Amino acid sequence: MFTGIVEELGRVAGLEDQGDAVRLRVAADVVLGDAELGDSIAVNGCCLTVATRTETEFTADVMHETLRATGIGALTVGDEVNLERAVTPQTRLGGHLVQGHVDATGEVRRRTPSEHWELVELAAPEQLMPYVVAKGSITVDGVSLTVVDVLDDGFTVSLIPETLARTTLGRRQPGERVNLEADVIAKHVERLLEWRDR
Repeated sequence: MFTGIVEELGRVAGLEDQGDAVRLRVAADVVLGDAELGDSIAVNGCCLTVATRTETEFTADVMHETLRATGIGALTVGDEVNLERAVTPQTRLGGHLVQGHVDATGEVRRRTPSEHWELVELAAPEQLMPYVVAKGSITVDGVSLTVVDVLDDGFTVSLIPETLARTTLGRRQPGERVNLEADVIAKHVERLLEWRDR
């Protein structure tokens, strides 16, 4: 479980093709402070397991399903990635409950800068839209954000200077793919209602 508060920007240091999987190597600093083998680290919002680690890098094995369903498969060496360690019982919940299980990918549609913030419009697939509500939470590339407006086929978010400076969202351009995770509480409510109506 994560909070969607990015701890640092890492960098893709290597991608080893393993046929039906990829071993992703990420250069990092902060998230390695107490990382152990088997720990979870969210990479652009995808919960990945630390397979190996050194003082400056960790690796994670990314299976076919993750490569298919997320933007991880489009990463190249040198790309920046948002990193967050899993929460502990002592962690402040600064964002919202994030599983690191990407629901779909979306696309940056347009950016409208202001003096102190930026409005970003994102396209989202139809199956995700029932979970997107104005003033609700959504995770974009692992960043916990509040939805400003809901559109027929997407939504907008406002990015504050901190988010623009400390995450990859400050540099994502129109046409770029992003990982999206809807609020898990909305998904549970939907499932409960489905079960009740059986």
